[in-house]
Amino acid sequence: MIRILAVDDEEPFRRLLKRELARKGFYVEVASDGNEALSLLKENAYDIILLDIVMPGEDGISLMKKMKGDPSAPVIIVLTGRATVQTAVAAMKEGAYDYLTKPCKLDELVIIINRAYDYGKLSIKNRLLEQELVRKESSGRFVYKSRQLEEVVSFIKKIAPTDSPVFIQGESGTGKELAANLIWRFSRRSEAPFIALNCASLSEGLMESELFGHEKGAFTNAYKMKHGIVEVADKGTLFLDEIGEMSLKLQAKLLRFLDSGEFRRVGGDKNLHVDVRVVAATNRDFSTLIKDGLFREDLYYRLNVFSITIPPLRQRPEDIRELAGYFLEKFSRQFSKSVTGIDGQALQALMDYQWPGNVRELENIMERAVILCDSASIGAQNLLIPEAPEAGGGHNPSPDPSLFLNPSPQPSLEEMEKNYILRVLQAANGNQSKTSQILGIDRKTLYLKLKKYGVEVLNEIPSQKGGD
Repeated sequence: MIRILAVDDEEPFRRLLKRELARKGFYVEVASDGNEALSLLKENAYDIILLDIVMPGEDGISLMKKMKGDPSAPVIIVLTGRATVQTAVAAMKEGAYDYLTKPCKLDELVIIINRAYDYGKLSIKNRLLEQELVRKESSGRFVYKSRQLEEVVSFIKKIAPTDSPVFIQGESGTGKELAANLIWRFSRRSEAPFIALNCASLSEGLMESELFGHEKGAFTNAYKMKHGIVEVADKGTLFLDEIGEMSLKLQAKLLRFLDSGEFRRVGGDKNLHVDVRVVAATNRDFSTLIKDGLFREDLYYRLNVFSITIPPLRQRPEDIRELAGYFLEKFSRQFSKSVTGIDGQALQALMDYQWPGNVRELENIMERAVILCDSASIGAQNLLIPEAPEAGGGHNPSPDPSLFLNPSPQPSLEEMEKNYILRVLQAANGNQSKTSQILGIDRKTLYLKLKKYGVEVLNEIPSQKGGD
């Protein structure tokens, strides 16, 4: 419902506006002058202000000047009985959306209110684009052959058209965000935003600001007002990943938001309202979190209206071939390579691996394999699978022992990094450009790391074939 504040010093006109606009389906509050309007604006959120220009005390132009610097201010439509070219120019100069002379036709006013409302929403979305909080449309899709995933997708299609919260559980990398995205696509909210927030990636204070926004001056470096992602997701879907990492204080605020749709920005005193469907996900055991007092039981039950569990990849091996083929096609196209298949040994190695990182790990391995492959088919030598068994006669490339100093049964993090980088370098036949691309680092960083490891010959790496 569009919320309107009508500001006019003529009591009969205020009463008429409130009655007739309410009859048209709008929510309307009234104020007799600019001072009363300012008081209401501090406590409530409005979409539209119908504003008289000439009023005793705080007049319309003065009020507009005070609201001009506030990006959350309502859209202003000027209504006045004392229209002149000068007042019209002044009003438009101060940011008025439109200008009507009293008396005006109700139907005409309703049309302008609806247009102004759409304009206001568009303006907010443009500001949110600048804040890089925009609709997230994933290009990924569920690729599966297993009965388990078929049942998950079938269930998603059943529950997606509702507005009920959904709770998704599964190990890291199984595709929980992909499932949330699928819920959004099959929902009635698919034309509105899908916004994701990883609750493990931010501190408590930053997460609250990211979620609900903040007012200017709410804390150090809060130089301007910021919309929260709940506003970005209005009429759409909000995905809260790793929600088990959220603090108890923020959990309480989230529970209130889920119950009423109302929230306040950090440092603000206005109750704002949005219409958002929440989908939450975790890779943690919630019974343990609740037992240990780390997660509110009432919030868990509020989120867990529908529950989905994504099985790990090792429990659905029939999906490995399908996913590997999908990623092969994706990265061959991305890197403009003519890699069209996976040979038997490589496929067996993929099937024998336990995939602790699930689909995300398979995607990374296939990306590296396509980059390393110099033929039409990926071979076992292109797969950098950690500690993969020698299945089907295949084997994975292992580093030359002469490259590693002071081997230890419990290597340090630095030694593990060193071993992995040198292993990738060997698999890339010493090609530093290809190695840095696989590792996701620039060549200068790779050069410095190799220098640190004491590798003097940078364009060549010793081969395992033919001796020491």
